[in-house]
Amino acid sequence: MPSELVIVYHRQPYEEVVENGKTVFKENKSPNGIVPTLKGFFGRVEKGAWVAWKYADDTSDPGFERVIEIEDSFGSYSVSRLPLTEAQVKSFYHVTSKEAFWPILHSFKEKYNYDPVDWPTFREVNWAFAEAAAAEAGENAVVWVHDYNLWLVPGYLRRLRPDLRISFFHHTPFPSADMFNVLPWRREIIGSLLACDVVGFHIPRYAANFIGAAESLFDVETGPRKPVNPDFIMEHVALTERRVARELTYDGRRVQITASPVGVDVDYITDKAESPDTIARARAIRHELGETTMVLSVGRTDYTKGGTDQLLSFERVLDDNPELRGKLRLMHVSVSANRNMTVYEGIQNEIEQTVGRINGLYGTFDWTPVTLISRAIPFDDLVAYYRAADIAWITPLADGMNLVAKEFVATRSDESGVLILSEFAGAAVEMGSAILANPFSHKSMDRALLQALDMEPEEARARMQRMRATIRKYDIRAWAEDQMASFDGLQPED
Repeated sequence: MPSELVIVYHRQPYEEVVENGKTVFKENKSPNGIVPTLKGFFGRVEKGAWVAWKYADDTSDPGFERVIEIEDSFGSYSVSRLPLTEAQVKSFYHVTSKEAFWPILHSFKEKYNYDPVDWPTFREVNWAFAEAAAAEAGENAVVWVHDYNLWLVPGYLRRLRPDLRISFFHHTPFPSADMFNVLPWRREIIGSLLACDVVGFHIPRYAANFIGAAESLFDVETGPRKPVNPDFIMEHVALTERRVARELTYDGRRVQITASPVGVDVDYITDKAESPDTIARARAIRHELGETTMVLSVGRTDYTKGGTDQLLSFERVLDDNPELRGKLRLMHVSVSANRNMTVYEGIQNEIEQTVGRINGLYGTFDWTPVTLISRAIPFDDLVAYYRAADIAWITPLADGMNLVAKEFVATRSDESGVLILSEFAGAAVEMGSAILANPFSHKSMDRALLQALDMEPEEARARMQRMRATIRKYDIRAWAEDQMASFDGLQPED
């Protein structure tokens, strides 16, 4: 049966495990996150499908079924699995996406690496995704494509199936035209996105940047710039945009431009944070810390996350404020990325060396200034750390959204705790009640931490109340409704 909705995403929508020699497909352990949210859309249609990739030694004989039927709590849906070799995945994802696209998207031009890119392989993989989606989609179906590693899919889909209604959501930042146009494939990429009916971004700034890139490369007609939702206008925040166009017209096609921030499942996280087990774990963490103030930082090992910059700020604060030594502890979670990827070489080593120096300079027999955790922490344990922390210190140099900041706030039903947030995280345009820091300024970073340490409980509670109201208003369900509204506005081709 053809599908009314086809979701195209690089990850499979389940955990594939082998039990007793048999492959079993298990639902994701946590309902929090983008994959369960996307699967939730299948409940709104009679038939849905998902397109993802799966490793294969031989793509002509992959050793697994290309299309399978899944039935879980989200309903019944098809999963089309594209067999890709390890070499193809390395080329299209680890090299082209991470070494060429990722630094440009986050405005790190100096990290951009063009030389190893194999553009024909990127095209080949995107074409395979497009073919699979076209095969699954019914007449006039909605095909929803996700993220920058599948940039070329919309253009190919439009050629294969002109009847389809195509939507694309961008989960990373989108840079200004002068940054984006560093990419030699810029016209091909933007041309593909202009084949969509809807192109969505987290915040208005990214939408405005996309429009600027399109205007620089093609003769597009841009709709009037309209006022941004006041909830997403924060004074003195770098990513605030006050007016943005909401549509483009190119080659006779109207392209709707949307901005809708992805949220978190506030109810699920709050329930988990208030469970007796979590409260017991949080108390145990606090007991181990004694009277010291706990500062929690959570991120991936990536140059965009500014892990070393944050550690250097912590070092300066300890150096300039001797009275804080022995009274402050930083729990720095930096989940190690694939060290085999050139783009991440040396980052983890730099973080480890900086932590070692800080602990060596300031640590004592009974006080370790920084605890570094470089492994993934199960979400249940992470929620306990969120609940136990006095301060969450989230200061990426660039971030499309940053759900960690929202998760921390969602756990604080006690309305205590302080959030320090980079103004270059997409979440900053919603969460202006956080202490906002400019991670490119030493003074701003150091001042933000000291402000958090000195904040009176009444002010901290008022700020937390405002942030909790915001993340509840714009939770994951609100994002889902926004996406569904954009789908509903798509009219089939005559």
